[in-house]
Amino acid sequence: MSGASAIAQERGGGRRPDRPVPTKPFRIIGNIYYVGQTDNSRPGTDDAAYLISTSQGLILLDTGEEDTVPQIDENIKRLGFKIQDIKFILNSHAHSDHVAGDARMKELSGARLLSMAQDAPVIESGGKEDFNPARGNYRAAKVDRIIHDGEKIQLGATTMVAHLTAGHTKGCTSWTTVVEDGDKKYNTLFLCSDRITPKVPLINNERYPTIAEDFRKTYKTLRSLPVEVFLGAHGNFLGLVEKAKRLKQGASPNPFIDPKAYRDEIDSAERDFLAELEKQGGTP
Repeated sequence: MSGASAIAQERGGGRRPDRPVPTKPFRIIGNIYYVGQTDNSRPGTDDAAYLISTSQGLILLDTGEEDTVPQIDENIKRLGFKIQDIKFILNSHAHSDHVAGDARMKELSGARLLSMAQDAPVIESGGKEDFNPARGNYRAAKVDRIIHDGEKIQLGATTMVAHLTAGHTKGCTSWTTVVEDGDKKYNTLFLCSDRITPKVPLINNERYPTIAEDFRKTYKTLRSLPVEVFLGAHGNFLGLVEKAKRLKQGASPNPFIDPKAYRDEIDSAERDFLAELEKQGGTP
């Protein structure tokens, strides 16, 4: 039995028993690897995790639920890397399916945890400071470095740029980088989330008064970014399962080079936001 299976059995499946086991890890493009889950069969069960390799160590983006940390560890080993070589743990946003594994990953790797300022109190409270109490709690993790909109994280020759794309959470962070593959360079984006959370008020939200305004800013920000390689916090944002299959079959060009999918995702999310805003009595 794998470490992940044993832990899940010991905890009765954990807080999220619908978590699937991940697919085999794979290289997406350049120095970017997928080490998360890719089950699109049920919404919310395709939590992404990305590994970025550099000459100075590794960057891990998102850790999933705490029970998925051994799965990520195993995927990292399968790729020929070591979890102890992770220098930075980055997050997309402070929901349990993306950050509940932070504390354990820090313990195993010794890496530094970075968070956008607006999400850091949520992570350090184990979810208790989330504006949406329905998100549930998880083991708190100490944030080692607070970051802000536009801040750059450098490791080796790789630069990751943090973009505040708030709404889904107050500190929702979309990351951009330039990846080299062959003799070409591609503008790459890891989308936090541009989606509204069901049943969350967009008007008169006492715990998050600026939520609608922040969503509007987010769509404007996302549209301003040059994106060729589109990745995201959930595989269903970009059709990850199908693209991974095509990549394995040798599709050319790389299926993850898909600026249209990026534009389509923003258009779809914004339509849903405006419809829900109008439904709640706001002005689209």
